[in-house]
Amino acid sequence: MDIDWEPPLPAGYNDLHRSFIQNLMARGTLTFKEGQRLLADLKSKTIFEPVDPEAITLDHFTEAIRTAREAIEPLDYDIRYMRDQVRDERVWVFYNTQSDPASQMATVHSAEEVAYIKRLLDAMFETYNTPRMEVMAVDEGQALRVSRPTRQSMANGNGINGDDAEGSQAATRGLKHSEVLVLLSSLVAEGWLEKSRDGFYSLSTRSLVELWSWLVATYNDEEEDWQHLKFCEACKEIVTYGQRCTNVDCTIRIHDICSDGFWRTRPDKKCPKCQTDWDGNNFVGERAVTSRSAFQRSRGGGGGGGRRGRRSEVAVDVGDGEAEE
Repeated sequence: MDIDWEPPLPAGYNDLHRSFIQNLMARGTLTFKEGQRLLADLKSKTIFEPVDPEAITLDHFTEAIRTAREAIEPLDYDIRYMRDQVRDERVWVFYNTQSDPASQMATVHSAEEVAYIKRLLDAMFETYNTPRMEVMAVDEGQALRVSRPTRQSMANGNGINGDDAEGSQAATRGLKHSEVLVLLSSLVAEGWLEKSRDGFYSLSTRSLVELWSWLVATYNDEEEDWQHLKFCEACKEIVTYGQRCTNVDCTIRIHDICSDGFWRTRPDKKCPKCQTDWDGNNFVGERAVTSRSAFQRSRGGGGGGGRRGRRSEVAVDVGDGEAEE
């Protein structure tokens, strides 16, 4: 192999593009507003005078993205755009096209932590993601429940790669609850997880982009009718927060952020697959739990005493009850 090989660079590539890529690599993600500020700062250092971020148009930003993509493509990297399912803002993600959880996180997390992350993903996409209740998120109590592997997972090899002896040995040890809480905070700070106001952890937009292929290959089975991961009928991206058809057996899902545009083009609000009336009150994501009466009653808390004020335990009980069905 020629160690002096360098990837071909796009026409017009310069130090500004190089700095833009370096900053995007370090951040992992950029919104348009963040991109405006970044490009304005980089341009100001190039021309030695201040540049107003508002002067950076979407066309300027997307051209910088296009040039960056062309430069990094030979190195198995890419930049992909996805709308945030909750905040409805555009997010550009710098990612390794050969991504899986082990390769992404092993550089900054221990083998025990990587093994825990796999158990956490299993909880999100298998345990708390059933035909009756597609939560795809966990609260703190549920996250602590998988701090150590089960006997079955130990027998099967619970590392990201089951034949990895070191990973399997690490998986048998597990993590202390205090270590889990520190790790969860780190994963939120690093942009891999998001924590909602109701205390649920879910995959961030960055994670959904970087792990897209791995998630589908791991949790979907083409031979089964019901798939753990489903895609928005409008934008075709993964739905972990949105709406589902009232018919439990139907697979149609729509992001909240896509719903207005989707129904605007249709004469009646019926599921495009099974023709069931679509009321918008059947949810994918944490609202599959938080919209339920048991969780709503727990929010009253206050003087009710006992379990009424213990919202985390109620969320665990509601989710577990559905998962066991």
